[in-house]
Amino acid sequence: MSRKFQRRVEDFVCANCGREVQGDGYTNHCPNCLWSRHVDVNPGDRAESCGGGMRPTGIETKGALWTLVHECVVCGTVRRCRTAEADSREAVLAIARAAAEGASGRKRK
Repeated sequence: MSRKFQRRVEDFVCANCGREVQGDGYTNHCPNCLWSRHVDVNPGDRAESCGGGMRPTGIETKGALWTLVHECVVCGTVRRCRTAEADSREAVLAIARAAAEGASGRKRK
């Protein structure tokens, strides 16, 4: 099994919100709700049989780079993926706020 990235240009319908997403070979999540699917062992290989929804659970930042943190709702696997230009900034900020509130012990109103 190769750990090398495999670029796949694939369109898909988001299993979470139903949006039709046009892939560019690097797209691995819905730009509307930021959900993904657990389909890869290594990026682009489509070798993972789980197929569960990958819920966005947080945002990590390093300088200007923002990375989504996803957790599979079926098996619990955690993966990271860079945000994309097409991603909803409102959705990205909502995930960041929710993660910060959860980390501080505050509950969302």
